[in-house]
Amino acid sequence: MSPLDIAPLDIAIAEGRRFINSLPTRSVGPTGSRADILAALPAHLPAHGMDPADVVRTIARAAEPGLNANMSGRFFAWVNGGALPAAQAADVLTSLWDQNAVLAATSPAAAVLEEVAARMLLDVLHMPADCAVSFTTGCQMSHAAALAAARHHVLAKAGWDVERGGLWGAPRIRVLANAHRHGSVDRALRLLGFGTACLVPITGAEPGRVGVDELKTALAEAAGAPTIVVLNAGDLNLGQSDDFAALVPIAQAAGAWVHIDGAFGLWLAASPRFAHQVAGIQMADSIASDGHKWLNTPYDCGMAITRHGDALRASMRLTASYLSQDGDTRDPMNTTPEWSRRARALPVLAALLELGRSGLADLIARCCDHALALHDGLAALDGAASVARPIMNQGMVRFQDAAGRNISDAVIAAINASGEAFFSGTTWAGERTMRISVCNWQTSADDVRRTVAAAAQALGGLR
Repeated sequence: MSPLDIAPLDIAIAEGRRFINSLPTRSVGPTGSRADILAALPAHLPAHGMDPADVVRTIARAAEPGLNANMSGRFFAWVNGGALPAAQAADVLTSLWDQNAVLAATSPAAAVLEEVAARMLLDVLHMPADCAVSFTTGCQMSHAAALAAARHHVLAKAGWDVERGGLWGAPRIRVLANAHRHGSVDRALRLLGFGTACLVPITGAEPGRVGVDELKTALAEAAGAPTIVVLNAGDLNLGQSDDFAALVPIAQAAGAWVHIDGAFGLWLAASPRFAHQVAGIQMADSIASDGHKWLNTPYDCGMAITRHGDALRASMRLTASYLSQDGDTRDPMNTTPEWSRRARALPVLAALLELGRSGLADLIARCCDHALALHDGLAALDGAASVARPIMNQGMVRFQDAAGRNISDAVIAAINASGEAFFSGTTWAGERTMRISVCNWQTSADDVRRTVAAAAQALGGLR
């Protein structure tokens, strides 16, 4: 495509506009099968290249039946936000500019704007201004980046240089983790060479929360050993957060590094109304989070925050004679696990600027209110029962038929098939339930009403 051939871009933008404009009326879930998607594509690589405009049309046509409308205000299946207008537009610019945001030298604009995004992020979350921020692909790699810094820190204290010596022969690290942790924590530990055998699950008297006594006991069992404690900000099912104000000082006094999974719960810190649920989170040594959840950025946007920038840089830093370093501007490469990378901090900056401090607080509170209204509306239906009433944006309900049999999965399938809303199921305390997650800036009271009506119709047809 020559610089003057903008037809493919025009078509792509038109297709994107069409999709966004269809959100209020289109099926929230996908409408086609694998075969439907494949039907619009060539069975084999063409012998000769296609016209660029036709390529875009072909891909758009193939994708259509398989698109999830997770940007819709009635998508409640997983912890997925929608993309704010400014964040989505900035993501388009990011792709069009095609900057390699690895060094200040490769893209001064990307490096400087990433600094600004990090500063505003720390400010709105009330984090210490000297924290280091790594912009990653998502919370999975945010865990990996933060836990790599933790690995460096706890082993350096034990006299071991893990960047040079690796883990072979290193003192064994214990990871004391909330028993209700997300699987991405375990996966990060596998990627980093810890192995999941290092995990010690911790529970407490309250479901989803680590107890003070339980943590003290676990810490005492191997006092002085290199230790990382992993806590939750926003359990995936209950929405519970650990008592950071009580737990973090205990762990740190024992010499442990405290890492928090704040994939979506971290954003409560930006809400005066809900910040008490994560009080003390700013004391953590590291936090992993996602932009595509409550900040409502497009995908490919996570962040790892740590109060130990030296440990993060030690675990990530790379130098070579041909790499230009700019002393005045932070080089993103030294805080992220990637080399070539897109300027993914731009949508974060755009979202923060669009929302402002008050807008982000309002978004958090609005989602929590809608989650509560949705839960209560669903739980009031004949045959429905509450499993977990939301304390933030997460909740659970279950459904049964006239004979008392659990039909939660069937109700979910019927709602999703209607196209009115989209949910997912989970197993809690050995029973199938429907999980409610509200993260989207577009969710409205009317979306809640429509969803409850769709659930009532689905449930009525099954009872």
